Amino acid sequence: MDAFLEMVKAKDPNQPEFFEAVTEVFESIKPALDRHPEYGQAKIWERIVEPERVIMFRVPWMDDAGQVHVNRGFRIEMNSAIGPYKGGLRFHPSVNLSILKFLAFEQVFKNALTTLPMGGGKGGSDFDPKGKSDAEVMRFCQGFMMELFRHIGPNTDVPAGDIGVGGREIGYLFGMYKKLRNEFTGVLTGKGLNWGGSLIRPEATGYGAVYFAAEMLATRDETLEGKVSLVSGAGNVAQYTIEKLLDYGAKPVTISDSSGYIYDEEGIDREKLAYIMELKNVKRGRVKEYAEKYPNAVYTPVDPAIDYNPLWNHKADCAFPSATQNEIDGKDAQHLMDNGVYVVSEGANMPSTPAAIDIYKEHKILYGPGKAANAGGVAVSGLEMSQNSLRLQWTREEVDGRLHNIMKSIHRQAWETAEAYGYPGDLQIGANIAGFVKVADAMLDQGLV
Repeated sequence: MDAFLEMVKAKDPNQPEFFEAVTEVFESIKPALDRHPEYGQAKIWERIVEPERVIMFRVPWMDDAGQVHVNRGFRIEMNSAIGPYKGGLRFHPSVNLSILKFLAFEQVFKNALTTLPMGGGKGGSDFDPKGKSDAEVMRFCQGFMMELFRHIGPNTDVPAGDIGVGGREIGYLFGMYKKLRNEFTGVLTGKGLNWGGSLIRPEATGYGAVYFAAEMLATRDETLEGKVSLVSGAGNVAQYTIEKLLDYGAKPVTISDSSGYIYDEEGIDREKLAYIMELKNVKRGRVKEYAEKYPNAVYTPVDPAIDYNPLWNHKADCAFPSATQNEIDGKDAQHLMDNGVYVVSEGANMPSTPAAIDIYKEHKILYGPGKAANAGGVAVSGLEMSQNSLRLQWTREEVDGRLHNIMKSIHRQAWETAEAYGYPGDLQIGANIAGFVKVADAMLDQGLV
């Protein structure tokens, strides 16, 4: 195993995020590799860490002042053993090959857990939509799709949204795809309801993380009722995590964005949540305005001088990291433990560092890793693909019911697999092994391709 990981690192020495993801998965699936020597003989390890295809291209676009800009576009088509590539597009200045390969690698196993026939992929650009006009975002999206359209399709690769890519961006991307291909197909998910989208899609990741937390608590005969919950982020995932927590009778007390975070000891109720949604989705404002509207809340700006995130240093029962990768390090995790948190359900992709995960396990808390706990988003994307293929639209209740059942199934798979491999209660190992085995077996069945 050490030699294999060194080989991966030597091939891509400047891709730390990707190497971290590979290390996390392979260290936890060692029991499966020991039990299945056929995986080693067929070089499944070596094959599964190499993307089937990496697409990188330039995206020139013009701003409202007539100035030309050039960004990089990417699509990582990681693995299609169980279905067409499926995964989001991220528009953010931090986007690079390492981050997208890490996200695509994680997506392969996450999608395998959903019970739906989807492979794994990821893409995006270092373009930053913040501060751009609608016209500028439209021109960039159209330029991006003018290259991407050659590589995607409803039976090949079906992108979705991610950070920086919401309903506005999906609309512009889909419009250009339709024009270029002269066809109306379900090639993107997260579409508007009037043109092929699915109910519950915006809510899905946040709802799913809460459903997963409820399943974890059920193993201890507990519920979310009355649980004080820390939530990071203020986008779709965080907003709908808060909404579903309120449905379950929990008490969310935090939100955050890149400028800082809000701590509202009284709790974020439905009226305050409605304000957050208008602030972030319509006005595209900053969370500090929440404290101006609700003076009892405390706003803390980001302080680069400190080596921890104070959002995770409040008394609580549950934590829902819903912002971005590596937002909880070892020091933050210790603060969570010291403040009584015993449930962590990851709404973001890989928000906890390896040091943080070690602390969760040392304290034997209920830990839902991202590839399991936040799989609700891609699950409903898969349900959107199904509806597009059927030329039907299911009701809100039907989609939400299917999502709830999928999250229960993911928890059950992770729980039972962990038990079967001798690690009872370790949902990280259970989820990784369950997803890996499904993909590895499909790769064996399909031969050396």
